[in-house]
Amino acid sequence: MNAESLEKLNALLDKDVDIREKIKDQVTELDKKTRTMVGLLNKIHSTPADNLPALLDSIRPVLVSCRDNIANLAVVIPENQVWRWKEMWTNSLRTAVFVAVLIEYMLTRQLLSLPDTAIYLGFKDEWNDRVNLAVEDYLHGLISVVNELSRLSVNAVTLGNFEEPIKISSFVKDIFAGFSMLNLKNDTLRRRYDSLKYDIKKIEEVVYDVSLRKLALAPPAG
Repeated sequence: MNAESLEKLNALLDKDVDIREKIKDQVTELDKKTRTMVGLLNKIHSTPADNLPALLDSIRPVLVSCRDNIANLAVVIPENQVWRWKEMWTNSLRTAVFVAVLIEYMLTRQLLSLPDTAIYLGFKDEWNDRVNLAVEDYLHGLISVVNELSRLSVNAVTLGNFEEPIKISSFVKDIFAGFSMLNLKNDTLRRRYDSLKYDIKKIEEVVYDVSLRKLALAPPAG
Protein backbone atom coordinates (compact mmCIF):
# COMPACT_ATOMS: atom_id res chain seq x y z
CA MET A 1 0.00 0.00 0.00
CA ASN A 2 1.57 3.27 -1.12
CA ALA A 3 1.70 6.53 0.78
CA GLU A 4 -1.07 8.12 -1.28
CA SER A 5 -3.48 5.27 -0.52
CA LEU A 6 -2.65 5.43 3.17
CA GLU A 7 -3.27 9.13 3.20
CA LYS A 8 -6.69 8.69 1.61
CA LEU A 9 -7.62 5.96 4.08
CA ASN A 10 -6.54 8.10 7.00
CA ALA A 11 -8.61 10.99 5.67
CA LEU A 12 -11.69 8.75 5.48
CA LEU A 13 -11.10 7.48 9.01
CA ASP A 14 -10.69 11.01 10.32
CA LYS A 15 -13.91 12.05 8.59
CA ASP A 16 -15.81 9.17 10.21
CA VAL A 17 -14.45 10.08 13.62
CA ASP A 18 -15.54 13.68 13.10
CA ILE A 19 -19.05 12.63 12.06
CA ARG A 20 -19.35 10.25 15.00
CA GLU A 21 -18.33 12.94 17.49
CA LYS A 22 -20.81 15.44 16.05
CA ILE A 23 -23.60 12.85 16.18
CA LYS A 24 -22.62 11.98 19.73
CA ASP A 25 -22.93 15.64 20.76
CA GLN A 26 -26.50 15.82 19.46
CA VAL A 27 -27.49 12.46 20.93
CA THR A 28 -26.10 13.46 24.32
CA GLU A 29 -28.31 16.56 24.27
CA LEU A 30 -31.28 14.49 23.11
CA ASP A 31 -30.66 12.01 25.92
CA LYS A 32 -30.70 14.81 28.49
CA LYS A 33 -34.02 16.06 27.16
CA THR A 34 -35.65 12.62 27.08
CA ARG A 35 -34.52 11.90 30.64
CA THR A 36 -36.00 15.22 31.76
CA MET A 37 -39.30 14.46 30.02
CA VAL A 38 -39.55 10.94 31.41
CA GLY A 39 -38.88 12.27 34.88
CA LEU A 40 -41.67 14.83 34.52
CA LEU A 41 -44.04 12.29 32.96
CA ASN A 42 -43.57 10.02 35.94
CA LYS A 43 -45.60 12.56 37.91
CA ILE A 44 -48.78 11.52 36.05
CA HIS A 45 -48.99 8.64 38.52
CA SER A 46 -49.36 11.00 41.48
CA THR A 47 -51.10 13.99 39.88
CA PRO A 48 -54.88 14.46 40.14
CA ALA A 49 -56.70 14.45 36.78
CA ASP A 50 -57.55 18.16 36.97
CA ASN A 51 -53.87 19.06 37.23
CA LEU A 52 -52.64 16.81 34.41
CA PRO A 53 -53.02 19.34 31.54
CA ALA A 54 -50.70 21.79 33.30
CA LEU A 55 -48.14 19.05 33.91
CA LEU A 56 -48.25 17.90 30.29
CA ASP A 57 -48.01 21.47 29.01
CA SER A 58 -44.81 21.89 31.02
CA ILE A 59 -43.26 19.01 29.09
CA ARG A 60 -44.19 20.23 25.62
CA PRO A 61 -41.41 22.86 25.30
CA VAL A 62 -38.76 20.23 26.03
CA LEU A 63 -40.31 17.87 23.48
CA VAL A 64 -40.49 20.61 20.85
CA SER A 65 -36.83 21.47 21.46
CA CYS A 66 -35.89 17.93 20.37
CA ARG A 67 -36.58 19.13 16.84
CA ASP A 68 -33.37 21.18 16.98
CA ASN A 69 -31.26 18.09 17.68
CA ILE A 70 -32.95 16.12 14.91
CA ALA A 71 -32.37 18.99 12.48
CA ASN A 72 -28.71 19.14 13.53
CA LEU A 73 -28.34 15.40 12.91
CA ALA A 74 -29.70 15.90 9.41
CA VAL A 75 -26.94 18.45 8.78
CA VAL A 76 -24.15 16.26 10.15
CA ILE A 77 -24.99 12.92 8.52
CA PRO A 78 -23.92 12.46 4.89
CA GLU A 79 -26.50 11.58 2.25
CA ASN A 80 -27.68 7.97 2.10
CA GLN A 81 -26.00 7.03 5.39
CA VAL A 82 -28.96 6.85 7.76
CA TRP A 83 -28.59 3.11 8.36
CA ARG A 84 -24.91 3.46 9.06
CA TRP A 85 -25.42 5.77 12.02
CA LYS A 86 -29.00 5.32 13.25
CA GLU A 87 -28.12 2.99 16.13
CA MET A 88 -26.49 5.95 17.84
CA TRP A 89 -29.82 7.73 18.36
CA THR A 90 -32.34 4.88 18.28
CA ASN A 91 -32.93 4.66 22.04
CA SER A 92 -33.30 8.42 22.44
CA LEU A 93 -35.69 8.61 19.52
CA ARG A 94 -37.88 5.80 20.84
CA THR A 95 -38.15 7.62 24.14
CA ALA A 96 -39.13 10.84 22.35
CA VAL A 97 -41.83 8.90 20.48
CA PHE A 98 -43.05 7.47 23.79
CA VAL A 99 -43.33 10.96 25.27
CA ALA A 100 -45.12 12.43 22.23
CA VAL A 101 -47.64 9.59 21.96
CA LEU A 102 -48.35 9.47 25.70
CA ILE A 103 -48.92 13.22 25.94
CA GLU A 104 -51.27 13.10 22.96
CA TYR A 105 -53.24 10.27 24.55
CA MET A 106 -53.50 11.97 27.93
CA LEU A 107 -54.76 15.20 26.35
CA THR A 108 -57.00 13.94 23.54
CA ARG A 109 -57.47 10.16 24.11
CA GLN A 110 -56.28 9.69 20.54
CA LEU A 111 -53.35 7.75 19.10
CA LEU A 112 -50.69 9.88 17.46
CA SER A 113 -49.99 8.23 14.11
CA LEU A 114 -46.53 7.52 12.71
CA PRO A 115 -46.68 10.41 10.17
CA ASP A 116 -48.02 12.83 12.80
CA THR A 117 -45.36 11.76 15.29
CA ALA A 118 -42.67 12.37 12.69
CA ILE A 119 -44.07 15.83 11.97
CA TYR A 120 -44.35 16.63 15.68
CA LEU A 121 -40.71 15.69 16.24
CA GLY A 122 -39.64 17.83 13.30
CA PHE A 123 -38.64 15.22 10.73
CA LYS A 124 -38.70 16.27 7.08
CA ASP A 125 -39.13 14.04 4.04
CA GLU A 126 -35.97 15.38 2.44
CA TRP A 127 -33.96 14.04 5.38
CA ASN A 128 -35.08 10.42 4.96
CA ASP A 129 -31.70 9.24 3.72
CA ARG A 130 -29.93 10.85 6.71
CA VAL A 131 -32.29 10.76 9.68
CA ASN A 132 -35.87 9.49 9.86
CA LEU A 133 -38.48 7.96 12.11
CA ALA A 134 -38.44 4.26 11.26
CA VAL A 135 -41.57 2.15 11.72
CA GLU A 136 -39.72 -0.07 14.21
CA ASP A 137 -38.80 2.90 16.41
CA TYR A 138 -42.40 4.16 16.38
CA LEU A 139 -43.72 0.72 17.38
CA HIS A 140 -41.22 0.44 20.22
CA GLY A 141 -42.44 3.82 21.44
CA LEU A 142 -46.06 2.59 21.34
CA ILE A 143 -45.22 -0.48 23.40
CA SER A 144 -43.58 1.73 26.01
CA VAL A 145 -46.78 3.79 26.14
CA VAL A 146 -48.84 0.66 26.83
CA ASN A 147 -46.38 -0.35 29.57
CA GLU A 148 -46.81 3.06 31.19
CA LEU A 149 -50.60 3.06 30.88
CA SER A 150 -50.75 -0.35 32.52
CA ARG A 151 -49.04 1.17 35.54
CA LEU A 152 -51.26 4.26 35.38
CA SER A 153 -54.44 2.16 35.43
CA VAL A 154 -53.52 1.06 38.95
CA ASN A 155 -52.30 4.42 40.22
CA ALA A 156 -55.30 6.31 38.84
CA VAL A 157 -57.58 4.24 41.04
CA THR A 158 -55.42 5.09 44.05
CA LEU A 159 -56.04 8.77 43.22
CA GLY A 160 -59.78 8.14 42.99
CA ASN A 161 -59.97 8.34 39.18
CA PHE A 162 -62.03 5.21 38.58
CA GLU A 163 -62.91 5.99 34.94
CA GLU A 164 -59.28 6.14 33.81
CA PRO A 165 -58.66 2.35 33.72
CA ILE A 166 -61.71 1.91 31.49
CA LYS A 167 -60.48 4.56 29.06
CA ILE A 168 -57.00 3.04 29.11
CA SER A 169 -58.40 -0.44 28.49
CA SER A 170 -60.22 0.64 25.32
CA PHE A 171 -57.17 2.49 23.98
CA VAL A 172 -54.72 -0.30 24.73
CA LYS A 173 -56.93 -2.99 23.20
CA ASP A 174 -57.10 -0.99 19.98
CA ILE A 175 -53.30 -0.78 19.88
CA PHE A 176 -52.96 -4.49 20.60
CA ALA A 177 -55.43 -5.31 17.81
CA GLY A 178 -53.35 -3.24 15.42
CA PHE A 179 -50.15 -5.00 16.46
CA SER A 180 -51.79 -8.40 15.97
CA MET A 181 -52.27 -7.61 12.28
CA LEU A 182 -48.61 -6.74 11.72
CA ASN A 183 -46.07 -9.21 10.40
CA LEU A 184 -43.44 -8.75 13.09
CA LYS A 185 -40.16 -10.40 12.16
CA ASN A 186 -37.85 -8.38 14.40
CA ASP A 187 -37.07 -10.56 17.43
CA THR A 188 -36.85 -7.73 19.96
CA LEU A 189 -40.03 -6.09 18.73
CA ARG A 190 -41.84 -9.43 18.68
CA ARG A 191 -40.86 -10.19 22.27
CA ARG A 192 -41.99 -6.78 23.43
CA TYR A 193 -45.28 -7.21 21.58
CA ASP A 194 -45.83 -10.55 23.29
CA SER A 195 -45.34 -8.85 26.66
CA LEU A 196 -48.32 -6.58 25.95
CA LYS A 197 -50.61 -9.47 26.89
CA TYR A 198 -49.49 -9.10 30.50
CA ASP A 199 -50.17 -5.36 30.44
CA ILE A 200 -53.66 -5.94 29.06
CA LYS A 201 -54.35 -8.59 31.69
CA LYS A 202 -53.26 -6.20 34.43
CA ILE A 203 -55.50 -3.43 33.08
CA GLU A 204 -58.46 -5.81 32.72
CA GLU A 205 -58.08 -6.86 36.35
CA VAL A 206 -58.26 -3.23 37.44
CA VAL A 207 -61.31 -2.60 35.25
CA TYR A 208 -63.01 -5.70 36.59
CA ASP A 209 -62.33 -4.62 40.16
CA VAL A 210 -63.70 -1.08 39.82
CA SER A 211 -66.71 -2.38 37.87
CA LEU A 212 -67.45 -5.09 40.40
CA ARG A 213 -67.30 -2.55 43.22
CA LYS A 214 -69.52 -0.25 41.14
CA LEU A 215 -66.93 2.51 41.29
CA ALA A 216 -67.25 2.98 37.51
CA LEU A 217 -69.46 1.74 34.73
CA ALA A 218 -68.28 -1.47 33.08
CA PRO A 219 -67.05 -1.04 29.50
CA PRO A 220 -69.40 -2.24 26.74
CA ALA A 221 -68.94 -5.83 25.63
CA GLY A 222 -66.61 -6.46 22.68
